[in-house]
Amino acid sequence: MDILFVIILGALWGSFANVCIFRLPNEGNVVSGRSFCPKCKQKIVWYDNIPIISYIILKGKCRNCDYRIAFQYLVVEILSLISFTLIYYLFGISLTTLFFWILFLSFLIIFFIDLKHYIIPNVITFPLMALGFLKSFDPNLSYLFPNYVNSLIGGALGYGIIFSIIYFYKQIRKKEGMGLGDAKLFAVIGFWFGWISIPFIVFLSSLIALVSVIPSLINKSKQMSSEIPFGPYIIIATVIFIFFKESFTNFLL
Repeated sequence: MDILFVIILGALWGSFANVCIFRLPNEGNVVSGRSFCPKCKQKIVWYDNIPIISYIILKGKCRNCDYRIAFQYLVVEILSLISFTLIYYLFGISLTTLFFWILFLSFLIIFFIDLKHYIIPNVITFPLMALGFLKSFDPNLSYLFPNYVNSLIGGALGYGIIFSIIYFYKQIRKKEGMGLGDAKLFAVIGFWFGWISIPFIVFLSSLIALVSVIPSLINKSKQMSSEIPFGPYIIIATVIFIFFKESFTNFLL
């Protein structure tokens, strides 16, 4: 029964994540006003807004005007459902589970906003920094979380490294490279997982980004100077770090 509740909860919060992904870049209010069709502007009735199920029944279209609803909506809700369920399976009913639910839901929102709009909203990163540091004062949480000293150093290191890269790149090339949103996201990761996470995630996210753009460079649809959203690569690398932290830290230390 508990697992069924978690599955439903994950899908519902995935639906909320979709609202944030749609409204935050446009500075919309995410907690007021019913969802509506982007084309015909008709408000969506509750039975057409059931996570995952409604999308499948309506075949990804608006009931009123047959406007094609982005497949991303279904993907976000499924990913949220899976992450909520997996986290609950690993950590049970605990504060660690609650913290990871908040983090992964925030990661989902950041991932898809940055992927489309090339921005990482401060309204998400700043609270995550604060929460990441505050939770470090509780010694009874998962071994994945650092103590408050490690957390504070991690947050400063995460922001400092990326800010330094941005600054020196701008001095040398006379143009912007990465954005400060990426620096803030690395600060979030440092506060949540400590300084030891930063070198691994900087390296791995850069490697994943490079591998992903090589085909575009080969077919010349992108150039080395082309803008790419780096947030999704940071998030992918962070998830890998979380799953393999013990192996990584044993190797490093």
